[in-house]
Amino acid sequence: MKLTAEQITKACGGILLCGDPQTEITSFSTDSREIQPGCLFVPIKGERTDAHIYIEATLAAGAAGTFTQYRNAPAADSHPWIYVENTCEALQKVAAWYRSLFSIPVVGITGSVGKTTTKEMVALALSAQYNTMRTQGNQNSQIGLPLTIFQLSPEHEAAVVEMGMSEFGEMGRLAAIARPTMAVMTNIGLSHIGQLKTQENILREKLHITDGFTSKNRLILNGDDPFLASVQGKTPFPVISYGFGDSCEYRAEEIETNDKGTSFVMVHHGRRLPVFVPAFGIHMVYNALAAIAVAEQNGIPAEKAAEALQQYRPLAMRQQRYEANGVTVIDDTYNASPDSMMGSVDVLASMKVSGRRIAVLADMLELGDVSAEAHRSVGRRCAQRKLDILYVIGQEAKEIAAGAKELAPDMDCREFMDNASALADLKKTVSSGDAVLVKGSRGMHTDEIVHGLL
Repeated sequence: MKLTAEQITKACGGILLCGDPQTEITSFSTDSREIQPGCLFVPIKGERTDAHIYIEATLAAGAAGTFTQYRNAPAADSHPWIYVENTCEALQKVAAWYRSLFSIPVVGITGSVGKTTTKEMVALALSAQYNTMRTQGNQNSQIGLPLTIFQLSPEHEAAVVEMGMSEFGEMGRLAAIARPTMAVMTNIGLSHIGQLKTQENILREKLHITDGFTSKNRLILNGDDPFLASVQGKTPFPVISYGFGDSCEYRAEEIETNDKGTSFVMVHHGRRLPVFVPAFGIHMVYNALAAIAVAEQNGIPAEKAAEALQQYRPLAMRQQRYEANGVTVIDDTYNASPDSMMGSVDVLASMKVSGRRIAVLADMLELGDVSAEAHRSVGRRCAQRKLDILYVIGQEAKEIAAGAKELAPDMDCREFMDNASALADLKKTVSSGDAVLVKGSRGMHTDEIVHGLL
């Protein structure tokens, strides 16, 4: 919806330094390179760069106005300059106010891994009956979430928003902005444990997604995760579990995988429903269960939700499969954590191939004191799954090779410090019939290896 500079100024408690208060604002942008006509520029003052230096350029490029943390706006400028103490906090305040204009179901998605895929499946399931807005990409941060909220428009009947955090206090701020009416928690893993120190702290922080919940709200969680399972029976609002365990309300049985995807039977209160998802891995079953649970809790028959899930397609760099000269390449390079990396190793091991199964694994970042053991645990999983060749890239990833050697001393492990060297060796090694998994933290840029292979 179009907003005026006056409305925005009031919503964030700012001061309009100059410009017409009735100027229409149609979007917000924190990136001076992506200015659209009618947008309000939000210059972020970071540790290295103060984006206020780009204000005049963004206005010249078509921005309708700007936030500013300085009071030195040109008095004669017709563009609205809105003074605030902190531009990021101002963006969040306006987004929280904008969210309050909508009385629709809003599903918040969080967890250590699987947020984006779960978000996509939940949105698909809800779309079986409702016009549903969802987070684009992984816009789930202190800046990304507010920008997502501004995508809401009057025709939307539901929304699914991804909510990520890496430090104490962040989830509470996100919950105050998005005000989810229902939440999904996928798991409590080791992502960001370097900052949060323990999984117990991660759980406590992520539970802030339910801030503001009453007995009318629902928390849907992975009942097989021991940390999440401990929440049940201890909240003032209903908790609904999904998973494989007998105690899970939405349970998966008879799981099978073929070359087209994964099928299972969803069991709920004695009812049995066949479900097929065109994706691979046990984690995809969890995601589909969560989506069906959300749909049913919002009045959509499970059958309609399951039918909608057949439209799922993997997102870029998230277990996308390619064929190149007879070699299957699994691009899972978007990011990596111990849980997601072991899940991808399981997917590779389950594939039917005429050649070899090769894993190319790079450093997992932000693991703090548990990094060495976390990497070794991935290596042990590679050995347990009897992969044929293991490439490791980076200083931390050397521990993956060490873990593999613990269980399989003769395993073919090849260590490299950079992508180019690993790719050169890999090109000489792969042959028709092989399957190659490529995965690492985003900062390791392992997508370079995928591009090289293709």
